[in-house]
Amino acid sequence: MSIEDLARTPPVRVTSVERSGLGVEGDGVRTALPPRADATVGDWLLHDAARPGASRLLARKSLFRRRAAGTGREVQLIAANVDTVFVVTSCNRDFNVARLERYVALAFEAGVEPVIVATKADLTDDPQGFAAAAAEVSAATPVPVAVVVLDALGSEPKEKLAPWCKAGRTVAFLGSSGVGKSTLVNALSGQAMVATGGIREDDDRGRHTTTGRHLYVLPEGYAVLDTPGMRELQLTDASEGIAEVFADLADLSARCRFSDCRHEDEPGCAVQAAIASGEIDEARLRRWLKLQREEAFNSASLAERRERDRAFGRMVRSIVKEKPSKR
Repeated sequence: MSIEDLARTPPVRVTSVERSGLGVEGDGVRTALPPRADATVGDWLLHDAARPGASRLLARKSLFRRRAAGTGREVQLIAANVDTVFVVTSCNRDFNVARLERYVALAFEAGVEPVIVATKADLTDDPQGFAAAAAEVSAATPVPVAVVVLDALGSEPKEKLAPWCKAGRTVAFLGSSGVGKSTLVNALSGQAMVATGGIREDDDRGRHTTTGRHLYVLPEGYAVLDTPGMRELQLTDASEGIAEVFADLADLSARCRFSDCRHEDEPGCAVQAAIASGEIDEARLRRWLKLQREEAFNSASLAERRERDRAFGRMVRSIVKEKPSKR
C-alpha cells in the first residue's frame, strides 16, 4: 500500500460496538461507522471517509467469539487483537470452576494469554483458598495460567496487573456481571470512566452495568477493553482450546482400548481407570464431556447453517444467471 493510499484511508481502531454502529478512532479521526457484522471492538480498519461502509477490515492477530446467546445459530464476535485477557471472577458464591474453564478454553482457542483475576478478596476470610481453586483450572495445561487475587477498589489493580499492562498492548476483561470488570477498568485509568453497580445480596450475582463493548486507550499507552457480563458462554469451534485446558484427559483418552470410547463403562477405558485410582476427579470428567458435546453440537450446527447459506447463494446466482435479459 502506498503513502497516498494510507493518507486516503488511514488506519482506525474500533473502540465501541453498539446496535447503532461502530465507534472508531485513529490519528486525527474519531467518527462513527454503520453497523457491520464482520467487525468487532479491537479491530483495525482502513477508514474510507468517502464510503464509510467500504472501510477495509485488516487481518487480526487474535479473535474472541462465541455462539450467540439464545436459540439462534449465529456466531457473535466479542473482541479482536487482544494480547492478554483477564478472566474475572470474585471470591464469593459467584466463583465457579466450570465457568473459568470455559473462559480459559476460549482464550486458548483465540491464541490469547489468559490471566485469572479473583476480585473482592477483602470480603472473604480465605482469599488463598479461592486462588488455589482457580489455579487448579490450569493444572493440566502446558503452561499454568497466572492467578491474581486482589481488591478491585484499592491500589492493587495497577500494581498487580502491571506485568501485563504495557505500552502498545491490549488487555481485555471478561467475566459474568458483578465481578468487578468495570471497577478494574476505572482502577487502571485512575478515574471513573465506566459506570459500576453492586451485586444482589441473596446470591452474589451481579447486574449489568456495561451494555456495550468499549476500548479505552490509557495515557500509559496501552488499551483496555471492557465488556458486558456474559450470562451464557456457549463455545463453538473451540476444540483445541478445550483440549489444552483438559490436556490430562485428552492424553488419557488416547490410551483407551476403543477409539470411540465414551469413557463410561467400556472395557479398557484409561479415563475410568484414572478415576478409580483417584488420579482424576469424576466431576472434572463430567465438565470435560459436557464441553466437548456442547462444542461439537454448536460447531456442527453452525457448519450446517453455513452450508445452507452457501447452497442458497448458489441457487440465487444460478437463477440470476439463467434469467433471460430484457431487450
